[in-house]
Amino acid sequence: MYKKNLVFIACCAGLAFFGVSMLALGPILSQLGEGANALPATLSIGIIIGTITFGPIADKFGYKGLLISGSMMSLLGIQGLANMTEMSFLHVSILLLGIGGGILNGATNTMVAEIYDDKTRGGRLGLLGAFYCIGALLWTLLYYFNSGNYSLPLNLISVVMAVFIVFFFAISFPKSKQGNDVSIAKMLGLLKYPSLILFALLLFFQSGFESITGSFTIRFLEITQGVTANVATLSMTWFTVGMLVGRLMLGSVMKKLNDSRTLYLYLSVAFIGVALLYLAPSMALIYTATALIGAGAGATFPVVLNYLGGAFKELSGTAFSIAIFIALCGQFTFNKVTGVMFDRALFANFPFVMAFALVMIMLLLPLAKSKLKK
Repeated sequence: MYKKNLVFIACCAGLAFFGVSMLALGPILSQLGEGANALPATLSIGIIIGTITFGPIADKFGYKGLLISGSMMSLLGIQGLANMTEMSFLHVSILLLGIGGGILNGATNTMVAEIYDDKTRGGRLGLLGAFYCIGALLWTLLYYFNSGNYSLPLNLISVVMAVFIVFFFAISFPKSKQGNDVSIAKMLGLLKYPSLILFALLLFFQSGFESITGSFTIRFLEITQGVTANVATLSMTWFTVGMLVGRLMLGSVMKKLNDSRTLYLYLSVAFIGVALLYLAPSMALIYTATALIGAGAGATFPVVLNYLGGAFKELSGTAFSIAIFIALCGQFTFNKVTGVMFDRALFANFPFVMAFALVMIMLLLPLAKSKLKK
């Protein structure tokens, strides 16, 4: 029989590894030589593969092997990134990093949604999400204080990952509820539920919002505010810190407000941050803006996954796979649209795209709740 607290610790470690996986490539891309610009696309392919496959595997076979294999693929990917110079090996490493990250993100969120009840699930998902931020900050700070020497911090993180993989082998995880009763037809049958699609669309806009914030804010600040690249990059650290604080507070907020009010409160904070980003005349206000945006963005995934975890308990892994895959489609779509917009020098429109995503989440939430599976 598994122990809930040990499983939660394992999930927190797994999501921290996912945070490292998602940010590991960005800061060192320019140091990897000719052909490296194709590596982010390889990472995206890996994430999609991991996201699509984790749910059906979890529903049919359980979580232990999935968490261990995802962690080992991420470990191999990080080691390849730290020590390989041949571009073909780097592509293999980044593919493994993406697949492992997709598995870890999905499996850890699904496990936490499964082992906690309706009263505590949302807060626990928020606390779990905070460990994504911790992993991201850990890598960012280690890289920063090593003056661009990325091999050492990646190797240090690898040691921590190896220790936790041994821990994963030693503890018990929730067993599959479905066993051999799971079928492809049963999994695909989830697509008939409007609530799943509508909640997934919330994540489509949320993922798009988070992605363009991370990808284009620095360029926006450089062009429209005349901020130097180094100073603008620091603003994204405040975004991560804001999200970390927002998710750490989420459990307490959800004890006082219901899920919908909590999400609207957080989205309102993000709105204030977007407005400040557009109007801010000083770096202090810019840092405040990015911190507020991060804090406000911290609730959507935990709240939506809380709804889905309660509504689709029988096939929660597959339901999460579908929802997170649609979220990744939002990431691609918003990045593409914003990229075209920046190519046309429409930089001033960037905050309006961010605001549009937040408005769509607010509009879709009551509609999605009204269609919840009974």
